[in-house]
Amino acid sequence: MKHLLKYSHTEFEVPLPESQIALEMHSNPVDLPKKTVRQHIIDALDHPIGAGPLSEVVHAGDTVCLIISDVTRRWQQPEEYLPILVDRLNAIGVRDEDILILCATGTHRRQTEEEHISLVGEDLYRRIRFEDHQCDDEEHLTYLGETSRGTPVWLDSRAMACDKIILTGGVVYHFLAGFGGGRKSIVPGIAGRKTINTNHCNALNPGLGNGSNPLACSGNLSETNPFHADLVECAAFAKPCYLLNVVVNDDYEIVGAFAGDWIKAHEAACRLVASMDGVPIEKKLPLVLASAGGYPKDINLYQTSKTLANALAMCADGGTMILLSECSEGFGDRDCESQLRDFDTMHHREEALRKDFSIGGYVGFLFAETAEKYNLILVTSIPQEQLSHTKIRCASTLEEALAIARELCGDALDQMPAALLPFGGSTLPVLKS
Repeated sequence: MKHLLKYSHTEFEVPLPESQIALEMHSNPVDLPKKTVRQHIIDALDHPIGAGPLSEVVHAGDTVCLIISDVTRRWQQPEEYLPILVDRLNAIGVRDEDILILCATGTHRRQTEEEHISLVGEDLYRRIRFEDHQCDDEEHLTYLGETSRGTPVWLDSRAMACDKIILTGGVVYHFLAGFGGGRKSIVPGIAGRKTINTNHCNALNPGLGNGSNPLACSGNLSETNPFHADLVECAAFAKPCYLLNVVVNDDYEIVGAFAGDWIKAHEAACRLVASMDGVPIEKKLPLVLASAGGYPKDINLYQTSKTLANALAMCADGGTMILLSECSEGFGDRDCESQLRDFDTMHHREEALRKDFSIGGYVGFLFAETAEKYNLILVTSIPQEQLSHTKIRCASTLEEALAIARELCGDALDQMPAALLPFGGSTLPVLKS
């Protein structure tokens, strides 16, 4: 029986005996109703979760801000569902001129007109005001207060000036927030940089030298995840009146839509994602081979953070992880690269990250920290010398990576039960206990 792991535009056959492969992880089969995108959206709006119909919370004459995700989340297909949502608002009596589409760019760049049109379609773009949020544009930021964890909440003034705010977007696993979607449309979506950075520091344990917080992780949507809990507090300041979130499969086809209360409807979407991609396991294993899923999912190291997070959920303490990610565009993020190349110790990495937190910086820190606690081997085009300040080992083939693993583990490698994660960027191992 062949076991194949994708690498860029090719794949490697796993050269392990069948007896050593304890499991190969795939998404759970979920029986979902066959609907068109339009049917999904209309059904969600007709059957809201935790709220009445949209007409009970939005009224004729209201000004409405629709928050959408930017082009880095094009897989959500907003051009398909936004016209349906706008039609509902028009039917209620909300005029086009009273609607603002605000793009939740977070810390990302401004977008081009072509990108705007790709997100909402030519018709809506010509009819409705469209703005990109900019986290450093203090002229358009309003201070609303502070969370219980000390995060100062600065949000886009144009959204706060509207009578009603509706969140839209897509839900997937998120390696820090538990799941994407929902409250993340507010922070980092339309927040000031200080708000974003302070909130994101919850990914670290309190106190310099204590490293990353293992509870800020994929699938954890509870109060024990300080990253998520603080996001909810931040978003509550904006008082969103409604939400429309979608879920997609591995082929980026919308397979579910959820509307209603911004917390309860989002939680329902998260449950669908967990039922699809949260794969139950009996125990963690000492050897994990994980592919990011090939191109474009392994285009850079920054994107490979999802695969790293899922491999960590599968790997026993002190075990060996081999991650396949070509990284044809290198690190993919300046802060990620800096964390891995510019510091000689974990103390200095963490010190710099706490001083000026960024997601990219955290990704670099997490790779370096993982290599301190596990044997971490990358099958990648990134040269070893670019990671010489870390304990990460690089290989150009899977066979070479296993040879490095044998150097590190000795003959014990042959006795290690192995887990294969061919879709390591999306499938999350979940301990049954």
